[in-house]
Amino acid sequence: MCLGVPGKITSIYEANGLKMAKIDFGGVSREACIQTLPDAKVGDYTIIHAGFGLNILSEEEAMETLHALEELSLVEQELELGNEEG
Repeated sequence: MCLGVPGKITSIYEANGLKMAKIDFGGVSREACIQTLPDAKVGDYTIIHAGFGLNILSEEEAMETLHALEELSLVEQELELGNEEG
């Protein structure tokens, strides 16, 4: 399963003729190509998949998505614990 995760753009720069950005994923910083997001600016939230920016999100949308992913993680942990007990 592939998953696009929202992150916050902390800096934008050019590398090899491509628009690139540093993206903060809750304290973990990664580089991503945002060439397909010409209106992206520092402070925006974006969905990153396989190192490429897919779209820009509002902060509210990003937080809702991150909360949903957190809930899924908790459900997965509960299911794993249930399998260990049975």
